[in-house]
Amino acid sequence: MTMFVDVVGRGPNLTLLHGWGLNGAVWNGVREALAQHYTLHIIDLPGHGRSSGAPVTTLDAFVDAVAHAMPQHTHLLGWSLGGHTAMALTHRYPERVDKLITVCATPRFTATDDWPQGKKPEVLADFAKRLSTSYAATIRNFLALQALGQPEMRDVIRAMQEAVGAHGAPSVESLAASLDILRVSDIREKIPQIKTPALIVQGDHDALTSTASAQWLAEHLPNSTWCLIEHAAHAPFLSHREVFLEHLQSFLAP
Repeated sequence: MTMFVDVVGRGPNLTLLHGWGLNGAVWNGVREALAQHYTLHIIDLPGHGRSSGAPVTTLDAFVDAVAHAMPQHTHLLGWSLGGHTAMALTHRYPERVDKLITVCATPRFTATDDWPQGKKPEVLADFAKRLSTSYAATIRNFLALQALGQPEMRDVIRAMQEAVGAHGAPSVESLAASLDILRVSDIREKIPQIKTPALIVQGDHDALTSTASAQWLAEHLPNSTWCLIEHAAHAPFLSHREVFLEHLQSFLAP
């Protein structure tokens, strides 16, 4: 597995992990502002963007690949699938993560009898089915879900579409493999063991990860700060950039 890392800026290390189907270019809207204060390590997740190789099929392998690519000591910011990965990584390597920030992330994506906060399994099954027949349409529908209910919906979707093309489209096989990781992964038991200071950022109009799921994280992470951004959907760093940056920089301040 060849991992692509874009390093820019100056100051303490801050590693950024994007969500499913995208790549590090999705952070371009906040890149310049953050690079003034931090050395950014913007990673393309396994099988996404410029991180090439055979599809990664387990969360453990995802964590191993990211851990190998990031600095030995860093703040860690993860969005959606990147946030799920960031929590699992912080649990395994707590000595390497100074502060943890999750954005619209969940410890378990799919709903079960004991986890009504998740999405119905049919949602991921539908994405998986569509991937095999129409990659482009599946990505368009997924991006539209992320901006659902946003006044600036077209701008948010345009920014994410530009990010998809910036580093090249991932293979259908890699997308399907990481989608399957989201389907089966459950790290709820690990969450109370993460002592790292954590900021939990959630949009209250998110159609993919629920506010209830983020609240659960805030309640079960022992050293967490809760941040609900009103009127934001699944990508608050795009739709509510200034509010997002204010909360992030306040949390990361020494």
